[in-house]
Amino acid sequence: MTNQSSAKALDGGWGWVIVVASFFCQFLAYGSPMSVGVLYPEWLDTFRQGKGMTAWVGSLVSGIGLIASPICSACVTNFGVRPVTVFSGVVVSGGLMLSAFAPNVQFLIFSYGTVVGMGCGLVYAATVTITCQYFDKRRGLALGIITTGTSVGGFICATFQQVLVELYGLEGCLLIMGALTLNIMACGGLMRPLNVPEYFLKQKAALERTTEQKDIHREKPPIKEESINKNTLSSVEKGLTVSDLLMSSDTNDPLSYEKNFLGSSSLVKTIKNNKHTYSKYIATTAELLQDRVFVALCMAIFLFDIGAFPPVLFMEDVARSSGHSDGTCLVPLVSIVAIMAGVGKLVLGILTDLKFVNSLYLYTFTILGSGIALLITPIANNYAALAVLSGVLGFFSGNWSIFPYVTTKIVGMDRLTHAYGILMFFGGFGIVLGPPVVGWIYDCTESYDLAFFFSGACVLLAGFSLLLAALPCWDKPKKDHPRPDIKYTNNCDKVASVA
Repeated sequence: MTNQSSAKALDGGWGWVIVVASFFCQFLAYGSPMSVGVLYPEWLDTFRQGKGMTAWVGSLVSGIGLIASPICSACVTNFGVRPVTVFSGVVVSGGLMLSAFAPNVQFLIFSYGTVVGMGCGLVYAATVTITCQYFDKRRGLALGIITTGTSVGGFICATFQQVLVELYGLEGCLLIMGALTLNIMACGGLMRPLNVPEYFLKQKAALERTTEQKDIHREKPPIKEESINKNTLSSVEKGLTVSDLLMSSDTNDPLSYEKNFLGSSSLVKTIKNNKHTYSKYIATTAELLQDRVFVALCMAIFLFDIGAFPPVLFMEDVARSSGHSDGTCLVPLVSIVAIMAGVGKLVLGILTDLKFVNSLYLYTFTILGSGIALLITPIANNYAALAVLSGVLGFFSGNWSIFPYVTTKIVGMDRLTHAYGILMFFGGFGIVLGPPVVGWIYDCTESYDLAFFFSGACVLLAGFSLLLAALPCWDKPKKDHPRPDIKYTNNCDKVASVA
């Protein structure tokens, strides 16, 4: 696609088809993982394992996508959005169907937690990337629409899975959900790329060189350097660089590339060539970790995810264990958490755009509010109170929508991508560790009271540590080097591309 046609495609046209397809991709992929709290009590009854061990299933399916986000992004960059989306549909569907035949929790941790989690990570990376390619001025709106697919999917699939379990059992529910997620492949077919992936460029260059070498070998003319130079220049004119070519132009032996690879010399050369890039990456990371507020933010997101994510998984079991769930409520607590999370994303995003609102303090307020709600949860004496607390926790969990703005305020726009990757790494580990720890506390005490007190304490510690680190009094000695203010109205689209 030419530059002129790609420019016309931005902010409209086929881009809205991309938005709809991406919305349904996230809806289908995250529908079951976001409502895994409905399946959690069924797994407890089926496998008779401890709550801590069973909680690994729900924690991994949500956290492994964040931890492996660099791998998922690399796959999208090298192979393209459409192939990755189609492949992710097979992975998610296969993981769900495979989970229907799980003989124990350990197998379920692999099939549902790891396989489905990796598939969701690939879906998220692909949908966000293609949406950012098709939208520039309306990028924030487009990303807001597609990311609400996770919340809508969690809201609808929670009730849907509950009905499927009652009608067809746990195995039938997972098989039907796996069959439905195959529609991700159909949505992926609509994702027409604007940029040719690097993998295909390399393969095309290698194929052109191999074809030319075969023609030269058949004609057996003397090899001229001019033909090689012309071929290399033609590849460069097509948008390739010399480093993108799969085969080096300084060798005429087709087997030399394989020999070099097997001898690990190509790997050594790659490391040497990228030595400056690696050194710069390490230096930037070390510089970020010297920032007091950034380190506090890393600790805050880690502690917040340890404490705030378990309610999504355990809330239904809390209602059942305490005797508050009598089967009369048509809307599961997990659905309330999911739909209020979508509301929170929209409301908090609007508040962040207001000039008089400090996004860092707003994010801290949501953390403290979540901590207070978690501490109140053990004293809830009826299902209605649990429903209200689930809504509050879901609303404050929508602070993920303003997290990129907070990161920008701390590190600036230039280092946003680097810093965001580090923060997602900490957040992923928090999500993975949170539910098992809460489950183990229940296994030891036979009560969720101490478990939720622990979760609330972790979240409050995260909020207060971030609040103390963000106080302006610490920056008084550094008046000569004030932190530049970020104007969100001008940089909103760039920040949204990382969200």
